[in-house]
Amino acid sequence: MIRKSDTVENLDVKQIEVNLLLEAIYQRYGYDFRQYSRASIQRRLLNHLAKTEFETISDLIPEILHDETVFASLVGDLSVTVTEMFRDPWFYLALREKVIPFLKTFPFINIWHAGCATGEEVYSLAILLKEEGLYDRAQIYATDFNDTVLEKAQARIYPLERIKEYSLNYQKAGGHGSLADYYRASYQSVILDASLQDNITFANHNLATDGVFSEMHLILCRNVLIYFDRALQNRVLTIFRDSLCYNGFLGLGSKETLHFSSVKGDFVRFAAKEKIYQCKKFSEPLGQPVSLTSIDNG
Repeated sequence: MIRKSDTVENLDVKQIEVNLLLEAIYQRYGYDFRQYSRASIQRRLLNHLAKTEFETISDLIPEILHDETVFASLVGDLSVTVTEMFRDPWFYLALREKVIPFLKTFPFINIWHAGCATGEEVYSLAILLKEEGLYDRAQIYATDFNDTVLEKAQARIYPLERIKEYSLNYQKAGGHGSLADYYRASYQSVILDASLQDNITFANHNLATDGVFSEMHLILCRNVLIYFDRALQNRVLTIFRDSLCYNGFLGLGSKETLHFSSVKGDFVRFAAKEKIYQCKKFSEPLGQPVSLTSIDNG
């Protein structure tokens, strides 16, 4: 009898476990991780298990089905929240010098920051728009599927220990003054100025399951697509294309590209090094927009 090696058998079992867990999460809570990169998901699941009393992924399944607190802990570890203010400052410099002049030609601009995590990059964009005189006629929709990180973003509180790094990024991004103009320090934290939040709507939106919700002049989704498989990347990029007005802009992360996507023909490379693309397809009339679940600003 031909028998697989134990290594192959164990690998198959782990894959089955992951499939069952992700399906359980989707069926029970509506969070869809099924088309995320399996290598990334498995790595984060193993890191999560190491912090709990559970020995296997299978042990997690009945617990997340019946205990929402166990699920909340798990989804926090499955979410990608690596971010910083003015992350990749050369990207923000390109926005300031190349994209903003185009946006200034519109009487009003809609911006979608998809996968906003804890908000550092959203407030970086708000600061840039303020300094370029565009904030008062802009509306920023900052979305994520994780309500916990959205609440942290809304709070505007960040560790004081990271401010030196953020300030350096701000200067490299072409900042007009000092980052200190936009926050006050308290104990070991800083709180960003409340005026930065005036034109930001934080809302729940799941790129894996939700659709178009408005027409945008600029969409930023940086360092999110790298965690999706090819099919989900194409789904998300199609949503972005359908959400952009003609000549609207899409900003991706440094390791992301439209080159292998099904929508690459609808965009031109506007700033190739910075991964900024311009949409050259006239969008069909938007269908019924999805309903965003806004995070209460109160």
